Amino acid sequence: MKTQIISTEAGDARITWHPARKPRLVLAVSHGAGGGIEARDLQALARVLPGHGVSVALVEQPWRVAGKKVAPAPKTLDVGWRGVWPSLEEPGLPVISGGRSAGARVACRTAVELGAAAVLALSFPLHPPGRPEKSRAGELLGSGVPTLVVQGGNDPFGKPEEFPDGSFELTEVPYGDHGFVVPKRAQITQEEAVTVITDAVVKWVGSLG
Repeated sequence: MKTQIISTEAGDARITWHPARKPRLVLAVSHGAGGGIEARDLQALARVLPGHGVSVALVEQPWRVAGKKVAPAPKTLDVGWRGVWPSLEEPGLPVISGGRSAGARVACRTAVELGAAAVLALSFPLHPPGRPEKSRAGELLGSGVPTLVVQGGNDPFGKPEEFPDGSFELTEVPYGDHGFVVPKRAQITQEEAVTVITDAVVKWVGSLG
């Protein structure tokens, strides 16, 4: 594991690398608007993907590195993501642009511009809770590259059945909320829910290129 501080126009960002022994891809994933790279799905991907030839780069946006509690406007998040991209490309491998929640939106908005090989959207916030009319589907549908959405079955920001038809793939994490937490009454354990995520991503990256 290696940590890099990257200067961007939005401030200093941080990349924590989990390298594969013989990598063929880089998966760069950032966090949401209210949390960091300690999120269970991001940590699970960093633990599992290197064993499948994918180096994982966990990216902390400048606002998070600066210790702030709330994320800035989307356009500022895009600036931070653009700023770290050259460092993500340094290994000379195709880069999958990814993130959870707000980070997934950033990945979709900037994929074509940055030359991302694909997009991984974890807990894509299709709409604010209780506001389905405020759809962000256009960002997802406009990613312009192969895209995998991994969505909790009970995510208040958009359940799997609410997503429009499109060229993206979608994997449902049964019973999962926006953080992929499953209730104790669920028919799968929390560990099994996380495995659904990692299995889906391993299968999907194996189909790329």
